[in-house]
Amino acid sequence: MAHATATGGGGGPRRGVTDHGEGVWSIAVPIPDNPLGHTLVHLLDTGRGPVLVDTGWDDPASWDALRAGLAALGTRVEDVHGVAITHHHPDHHGLSGRVREASGAWIAMHPADAAVVRRTRDAGPGAWLDHLLAKLTAAGAPDEHTAPLRQARASGSGHALPVPQPALPDRAIVPGELLDLAGRRLRAVWTPGHTPGHVCLHLEEDHPVRRPGRGRLFSGDHLLPGISPHIGLYEDPDDATPTDPLGDYLDSLERVGRLGAAEVLPAHQHAFTGAAARVAELLAHHEERLTGLLALLAAPLTPWQLAERMTWNRPWDLIPYGSRAIAVSEAEAHLRRLVKLGRAEPVPGSDPVTYVAV
Repeated sequence: MAHATATGGGGGPRRGVTDHGEGVWSIAVPIPDNPLGHTLVHLLDTGRGPVLVDTGWDDPASWDALRAGLAALGTRVEDVHGVAITHHHPDHHGLSGRVREASGAWIAMHPADAAVVRRTRDAGPGAWLDHLLAKLTAAGAPDEHTAPLRQARASGSGHALPVPQPALPDRAIVPGELLDLAGRRLRAVWTPGHTPGHVCLHLEEDHPVRRPGRGRLFSGDHLLPGISPHIGLYEDPDDATPTDPLGDYLDSLERVGRLGAAEVLPAHQHAFTGAAARVAELLAHHEERLTGLLALLAAPLTPWQLAERMTWNRPWDLIPYGSRAIAVSEAEAHLRRLVKLGRAEPVPGSDPVTYVAV
């Protein structure tokens, strides 16, 4: 692989491709119709060929951008040796199947997210629609929000929707262990919260410009320079065991902060330093948010009513229909955390269930 091809003839960076030094690059792969703009797919040069960290959204323009980025680095999709997935979301895992089909590359993922992929593939037509309707009804969604879902279920149109078929991984990412990469030390750090099987990947090698700290961290969506990632409920329709995704995320943040990485290479926005300081900001943000929610819960509220009153990046009335379910899931994750901490409790006999501060 040509190490010098990350810059164009004039010496400046090629569009969408960044050289992070010592055989590490990022390629900006667009996400269609999404304000995030793109996923940063990272390429790690190894003794057996290039390995990708994430792949981007499964879309023709995204596929073309990935291929063009690899070409700018003097390689091809067909040369990819392996794909390490930080988590199962489609802007990270979407193109994995196409990469493997073109190259024969292995795909590695944490078992908890691999289980989500299997459930997605095995779900019958309309299963997700039924699950979403039940969840929103239990959360106190008003009739005007659930009516289109009920209509789709009654007409059978929801059962005609295609079932997503994300690629099944063929290797497990084992927390604490080094990935099998020739000539590189890439260690898996399990960081649940954004998804149950999210992983960060710690490149335990000297930083190319000798910044203070210990190696570099491919952080996926766990640690971003200017965004707090979505933390909602883990989705398993067949398992009613209570989970605490926000608690998982906060614990994972502290674990990542202790790594002392010299630089963070996230999947969105841009590379940054000061991981411990960013972790501290996010921990403070969530504590402030939880405290604010307790004030809202002075009177009993359903998860839907709480989501309506929470502060988002836009007024509730301007949040798109499809995004409201995501917001309610985040409200429920915060409620789970407050209940676990003994700071809120469900009101006995309420239907749909309401919660109140204690």
